[in-house]
Amino acid sequence: MERPAVPALLAEVTRSGFVESLHHGSVVGLLPSGEVGVSVGAIGDPVLPRSCLKPFQALACLSAGAPLEGPSLAIAAGSHTGEHRHVELVMQLMGGLPVGLLRCPVSWPEDENTRQRLTEPSRLRMNCSGKHAAMLAACLAARWPTQTYLEPTHPLQQLVLRTVEELSGERVAHTAVDGCGAPVYGLSLHGLARAMQGLVRTPVADAMRGFPEYVGGTGHVNTVVMQLLPGVVAKGGAEGVLVLATAAGHAVAVKVLDGNPRATTAIGLTALAALGYDVSPAKEHLSVPVLGGGQVVGEVRVVFGKEMPQ
Repeated sequence: MERPAVPALLAEVTRSGFVESLHHGSVVGLLPSGEVGVSVGAIGDPVLPRSCLKPFQALACLSAGAPLEGPSLAIAAGSHTGEHRHVELVMQLMGGLPVGLLRCPVSWPEDENTRQRLTEPSRLRMNCSGKHAAMLAACLAARWPTQTYLEPTHPLQQLVLRTVEELSGERVAHTAVDGCGAPVYGLSLHGLARAMQGLVRTPVADAMRGFPEYVGGTGHVNTVVMQLLPGVVAKGGAEGVLVLATAAGHAVAVKVLDGNPRATTAIGLTALAALGYDVSPAKEHLSVPVLGGGQVVGEVRVVFGKEMPQ
């Protein structure tokens, strides 16, 4: 496999005036017209979207006939934090099917308060259980096999593949296995942003905007950004991937190559602002504080884009 192009510097971490770490990668921002308004790094190189693929998987489940709407559609497109309200909704999506049919791994919830009250992990608490429950619901609605729903050749996964390719406007570059066991399809960062532009006109985006607490959870940065910027869809993925899109059709896709997500929201919001979108209600997320002894002694700050329009 060829190595990707030399990445661009996106953000730096400072501590007491010292540059301690650097985050390289790529970011693309599209104007509602589809024109590229922000291009930093190798935006044509393929990336694995990881959980940024969930909204498209949810759209495929909806197309297959899964009874998804409102909160259930939002959690199908999200990475929930395992709170009790999330688990209750996932159980409803299961429609009486045994929990053992979920093929996502057993996990502790990401929500720390919830975790402290539990004595054991479960599949239901895994942040992808909403997606997996929606996939099973789609299989029931379409009368497809449930035992093999994660196989790349399964009709549902083939529908996800077609959905991704149609919205991105390109052929999938690679098929891999995501952390939850589902297929994840590689495409260019530019293609991922194009796909997000298509998504904002679907019921999936409406559900995510309307019920952001089911896309993430209490205090989750994706949820917080959507609450601060009504009309914006925000979805992060493992290994430093993030997508943002507005109802008007601005779209941003970010990939940090070292896989650390701490700068992705700041990078994404900076790119969105460079497209002319007002992100001032979320200005506190344009950088990330660095602590020393419990006090702020530095920041994770975005360093690209000085030539971009303000």
